[in-house]
Amino acid sequence: MLGQLSAPKNLCLLRLSAIGDVCHAVAMVQNIQRQWPETKITWVIGKIEASLLLGMEGVEFVIFDKKAGLKGYRDLREQLKDRQFDILLHMQVALRASLASLCIPAKIKIGFDNQRAKEAQGLFTNKKIAAQVQPHVLDGFMGFAEALGLTVTEPLWHMPLTDSEQLWASEKLSAENAAGKPIAVICPAASKTERNWHAEGYSQAAEHLNARGFKVVICGGPTTMEKLLAEAIISRSNLSQSGNKIQNLVGQTSLKQLLAVLKLAHLVVAPDTGPAHMAVTVETPVVGLYAHSNPKRTGPYLYPQYVVSAYESAIQRQYKKTAEQVPWGTRAKGKDLMMQISITDVKRTIDRVIHDNYSELL
Repeated sequence: MLGQLSAPKNLCLLRLSAIGDVCHAVAMVQNIQRQWPETKITWVIGKIEASLLLGMEGVEFVIFDKKAGLKGYRDLREQLKDRQFDILLHMQVALRASLASLCIPAKIKIGFDNQRAKEAQGLFTNKKIAAQVQPHVLDGFMGFAEALGLTVTEPLWHMPLTDSEQLWASEKLSAENAAGKPIAVICPAASKTERNWHAEGYSQAAEHLNARGFKVVICGGPTTMEKLLAEAIISRSNLSQSGNKIQNLVGQTSLKQLLAVLKLAHLVVAPDTGPAHMAVTVETPVVGLYAHSNPKRTGPYLYPQYVVSAYESAIQRQYKKTAEQVPWGTRAKGKDLMMQISITDVKRTIDRVIHDNYSELL
């Protein structure tokens, strides 16, 4: 803790990836902006992540190319060589990010506490945030605002979306939804295949959503894995009539367009993946499917009550301890853990989302 500070002239934030973590960081940045509106904020960020946030009010983005090797560091140093920041918030415990921090001139460099400052992050900072007991990732990030002496409030997001991006989403969804049904989005794929639920489960979830009056839309990136998973879900379902056919937008959206689609949705079903956290930023309820990581640490922040989790039972089997007894952040291991998520539990959770938020659909 630095105690109560007067608002600095400028500060720099270092968080390169990933999409979900960047969404959490936005809440922290905008918390700072509400209390220090005159402070100029620069964010060193990855290229893909920047594509989601470009246009964010009051933030200058400096893109660090993670794939460029030494050239990426040289380019970053060149971009910032004439700058001097009052404070650097070093919010990524990865050696790559710590090396990038050497290219950022700052008087004060704040990092995580000793327990969380992995990969020698402590060697690259001169101040630390306070230790926390089993925090969600977002609450961990809010510790940086606390270290500045600021008040931490409930997270609020104002995500940058243009009128054209929102119009694109509206037209794309309405083109296959003549009846004007509420939208349910399934984002079935995580960055690693083992974190995906199975196609049969998603297919039955889609049929259940359709029976509840939703138009089902599948979204995802352009990878072969994501396209094949979407096709498998659609082929297994009985939703082939024009009025209830699943709309497949996999590989057809930019991150901004996907965010606009999620904003128009009434609910989202997703594993531990970036779009789940993107949905949270636009206040769309998320049915989160978890098995490898602790949803109390990485789950959809505003919607923990809608998580369907096999994590706790996996940890109990593997470590003979509860999720609270193993080190915070411990991952469960295994390629088939997501298969332990019950289709019945997912359907029940979907119904709970509807009951809590859209009772008019019951």
